[in-house]
Amino acid sequence: MINNLLLVALGGGLGSMARYICQRWVAGMHTSAFPWGTFSVNIAGCLLIGIFWGLSLKAAQDGGTFHNGWQLFLMTGLCGGFTTFSAFTLDGIGLLKEQRTGVFFLYMGASMLTGLLATYAGIKLIRA
Repeated sequence: MINNLLLVALGGGLGSMARYICQRWVAGMHTSAFPWGTFSVNIAGCLLIGIFWGLSLKAAQDGGTFHNGWQLFLMTGLCGGFTTFSAFTLDGIGLLKEQRTGVFFLYMGASMLTGLLATYAGIKLIRA
């Protein structure tokens, strides 16, 4: 159990640092009200978790396994630390408080749709 917690913690720490760097970098390139930094990180995280899930499915199809330790480190830790659903919802509340209802619905819809598509694309990339 301790080893599993350490794998999740290490992955989560690395994912959180990567999120901070990526989010700041992307946000610095845009001046619009749309929260591009959080949006980009969430979509990239969805693609990554799709790729990791696809790798685990491919390993199972090939008669092997995607070791549980790798799943904990990559999917639970790294992707969990990298993706920012709580920041996503906080950005949404901020847009509503600023009475930017149109941008709020665009952001929510685009994040959900492209997040699902990116996760699916990650799986298909590996299973192809």
